[in-house]
Amino acid sequence: MSDLRKYEYLFLGGGKGGKSLAMDLARAGKRVAIIERGMIGGSCINVACIPTKTLIRNAGRHHDCASHGPSDARGADMIAVGHNVASVVNAMVEMNRQAFDASGLDLVIGTGRFAGPRQIRVHAEDGTEQLFEGENVYINTGTIAVVPDVPGLRDLRPLTHVEALKLTELPSHLIVIGGGYIGLEMAQAFRRLGSKVTLIHDGPRLAMREDEDIGAEILRAFVDDGIDVKLNARLTEASGAHGTAVSLTLDDGTIVEGTHILVATGRKPVTDDIGLELAGVARDAHGFIEVDDTLKTSAERTWAIGEVARTPMFTHASFDDYRVLKAGIEGRVRSTRSRTVPYALFIDPELGRIGLSETEANARGLRFRVAKLPMASVPRARTNGTTRGFMKALVDSDSARIIGFAMLGSGAGEVTTAVQMAMLGDLPYTAVRDAIIAHPLMSEGLNLLFATLK
Repeated sequence: MSDLRKYEYLFLGGGKGGKSLAMDLARAGKRVAIIERGMIGGSCINVACIPTKTLIRNAGRHHDCASHGPSDARGADMIAVGHNVASVVNAMVEMNRQAFDASGLDLVIGTGRFAGPRQIRVHAEDGTEQLFEGENVYINTGTIAVVPDVPGLRDLRPLTHVEALKLTELPSHLIVIGGGYIGLEMAQAFRRLGSKVTLIHDGPRLAMREDEDIGAEILRAFVDDGIDVKLNARLTEASGAHGTAVSLTLDDGTIVEGTHILVATGRKPVTDDIGLELAGVARDAHGFIEVDDTLKTSAERTWAIGEVARTPMFTHASFDDYRVLKAGIEGRVRSTRSRTVPYALFIDPELGRIGLSETEANARGLRFRVAKLPMASVPRARTNGTTRGFMKALVDSDSARIIGFAMLGSGAGEVTTAVQMAMLGDLPYTAVRDAIIAHPLMSEGLNLLFATLK
């Protein structure tokens, strides 16, 4: 082992929040290193947001070009799809590599494990080891998919979204386990690529984090796409040969047969076997790193960033962690407390969300009014032929401020951003109602939505 390498700032993992802060510090002339197992730029551009949305876009194009819809469409050319996904990913990885080089930080490829407080031993692929020390250390290791402990399931080596992105042949019959966001996106994407799809979910409705009307509308869209959805279904046993013929037994005795299984039932933090106990970093009962509202851990001059610190599992939330940490370095006050994180679900119809749902507002005992508008009432939705879905807003009864918004419809994520700006400006709903919005845009529906409130 060679001599100890010392840095002012040392990052274990190169996800969105960590790499952004590391480059800022390096450009400012600080000695900075990122230790990364191999996904340059983080999981978002390698195996998550960017490749999955590229896959979804390919699926949408295939669906649109099919003369008789997904039920009669020929399956997509997965080699061509894979090449397209890889080209997008490779270009973004190269952009990140160039940005790293330009910033002046040191990128260290290898597996890191704490050897003591603020010391990380890195094992490289060639078998060599190197010990690193940071005056300040940031843990940015992210999360990985979990395969449920169901008899026979792990033996089948089912797909997660990571392996699904690398398929070179279209599954004849894909069984998706999990009705959360990843499961929904992948189920519809492969259906539209031409697979027969069965979705198994152990909850009473899809997208359990959302209100019942949203879950019901998503279910209708999936059924119309030809996806076989099984709710309140718990998997008890799995057998067969993955990629050829698999058989799943449900708790009511139903047998579901297919060719491939994709598991999307949750994620766990990458904190096992990285020496956190040697670093003095505490974890909670689920393995996530315990942090305060400035992302500081229990160890001196050690912070955690992103999903591993229980930050909401979105790239943009991790990037806000970067803002919090940068503010701390610069002596400014910023925290994770009470921040509002918007998000989008990239299915058809698309879901955009910010603020409270009806369920959450009721649980808090708030006084509010609900404005709701079907997408069929929006002129642009009519011209585009995308009338499925609705807009819904929650308005505080006393202040007339918008406290929540959800939209199922084409361009929902972009429209949600417009509502977010009104919320950030602390505007009453009447300001949005009476704003001059260009016609015909999807966001023009906000005028109509808020006009339903008297």
